[in-house]
Amino acid sequence: MSEKKKTGKKVEAAPHVQVSPEKLEAAKAELSKMIEGVQGGEKLLELAALAECRSTHPIAQSILAAYGKPVNGEKLSAYREVSGYGASVTADGCNIVVGKRNYLTEEGVCIPEISAPSSAATTVYVAADGVYQGVIFLRDAPKKDAKEAISTLKALGIQETAMLSGDSKEVASAIAREIGLDHAAGELLPHDKLKELERLRSRLSGGGKLLYAGDGINDTPVLAAADIGIAMGGLGADAAIETADVIIMGDEPSKIASGIRIARRTQHIASENIVFAIGVKVLVMLLAVMGHIELWAGVFADVGVCMLCVLNTLRINQKKISRL
Repeated sequence: MSEKKKTGKKVEAAPHVQVSPEKLEAAKAELSKMIEGVQGGEKLLELAALAECRSTHPIAQSILAAYGKPVNGEKLSAYREVSGYGASVTADGCNIVVGKRNYLTEEGVCIPEISAPSSAATTVYVAADGVYQGVIFLRDAPKKDAKEAISTLKALGIQETAMLSGDSKEVASAIAREIGLDHAAGELLPHDKLKELERLRSRLSGGGKLLYAGDGINDTPVLAAADIGIAMGGLGADAAIETADVIIMGDEPSKIASGIRIARRTQHIASENIVFAIGVKVLVMLLAVMGHIELWAGVFADVGVCMLCVLNTLRINQKKISRL
């Protein structure tokens, strides 16, 4: 890696690394291809991995997966993570700062103009002891079942789907088009996501509800403010999981539609039980007042109806969720 001093003189370009957070194997393979012949690429990833090793953010996890080596946390100190901006840590006396461009510039790091790849990318800048070291480009790939999940939600009557992202606007728009979202907003900090959530809430009609699904610590305020907050539990941050109303034990967006189907079927069967139980009890009560029934009918109206309602409830498990 070329060395850059604080004199402001022109130096050789620091290495660029591109990884994909879609899955670990793909990220590592693509990284090896991108850094071939680029001096210092592995060192750049090592610096980023040291700064991100304690973060639960998906971008941090992608960097650690691309690095592919264990990080010795014993030599790290003064770790600091600023939600929505980046993280810093001291390793063997070296202060490493990783994150967005404005986060590093506020720390006094001079960053040259960088030409991002033609494909939409999220950029993570890296600096060591106040000196710019390089930038990592992360290509966001939607989850395998994301497009199917959005299509199924619309088929279930969901009026509008939107994505609130901290990534660049170009990244958010590209993914929204790919998976069929109605709206996407990028470059949002946690408080910006709250403002966007309230804007979406103002567009609700009738008794509509606002559902938000997320997995990062930056999603925690929005999960709390939404009518229904869903945390993706597979890689979700602990804060997001604790705040959410519903936790999906996995990272499959299609399970949101399955949950809605289960809820609707459960509500339908519960309504059947209520109407049936009240109807039978009122009928038996009226017949008893007129003297047309005996004790056995009263027992049936109490215990028998209860048993029938329980048997009716078992129907929830008889129908496959995918066909509800």
